[in-house]
Amino acid sequence: MNTKVSIILVNYNGADVLPNCLNSLEKVIPTDNHEIILVDNNSQDNSIDIIDYNFPHVKLIKLPKNVGFGAGNNAGAKIAKGEFLFLLNTDTILTSNILPHLIDLMEKHPDVGVIGPKLLFPDESFQISFSTEISIKGEFAARKLHKNAESPNNWHIIEQDFQEIKEVDIVVGAAFFIRTDLFNSLGCFDEKFFMYFEESDLCQRVKNEGYKVLYTPEVSLIHLRGHSVKKISNKMAVEYRRSQIYYYYKHRPIWEILVLRIYLLFKFLYEYLKTPNPDSLEIMKLIFMYK
Repeated sequence: MNTKVSIILVNYNGADVLPNCLNSLEKVIPTDNHEIILVDNNSQDNSIDIIDYNFPHVKLIKLPKNVGFGAGNNAGAKIAKGEFLFLLNTDTILTSNILPHLIDLMEKHPDVGVIGPKLLFPDESFQISFSTEISIKGEFAARKLHKNAESPNNWHIIEQDFQEIKEVDIVVGAAFFIRTDLFNSLGCFDEKFFMYFEESDLCQRVKNEGYKVLYTPEVSLIHLRGHSVKKISNKMAVEYRRSQIYYYYKHRPIWEILVLRIYLLFKFLYEYLKTPNPDSLEIMKLIFMYK
């Protein structure tokens, strides 16, 4: 039988979450029409042993260094045989087989390029898994949305606006369903994004090609959120800003690039004067030196 879906996971020191993720895939998804590809970004824990001993059917790619989220997924996509790619974080748990719904949506709507399912917190409460377009205006809207979501009492209010399948600008890369031929034709993820904004960039390029990005609340999965980032949070604070600036240079007009750089300069200058720390200083250097 032809492989319908290639499930790709990128792992970096994820031994504490890998078994739950892979066990959930084994439990709910039949093995007859999909493959699982795990790309390991040179983990220093026992991730490889877990795969070798407990999940021998998983196709394992061992990379010599941590190349980041986008490049890791690209490495998996190179050997993928599926008609569709399901890019899945290792800190997710599937509680049902969501693939038939995603496949059906794609096959019924040839103008759809990417689909993101509903993400839930471990207590099965609503988690924001979509975003507005990355722009000065869009970032203010996204910040307002996430600020409102800081209170659990507001989650159900936000969720009410997303009760039906709808077109969105961006879906979160934790669970990202895309046509394989489209992914490849776009040149895959831009590997200049080590982490952050790579799915935003890909969604923008998908839309530039005339395809839609959909969010569907009809299927869901659990996402622990931020697992890999917590382990290297200081480094990622700088990486976030580097990726943000690169995204603006790639997709936004000059005036928005200037506004962003001025905003970041004042923000991190203030933070550095208030509490000197190397991260703020590194980001200010990045603002001045980025070309």
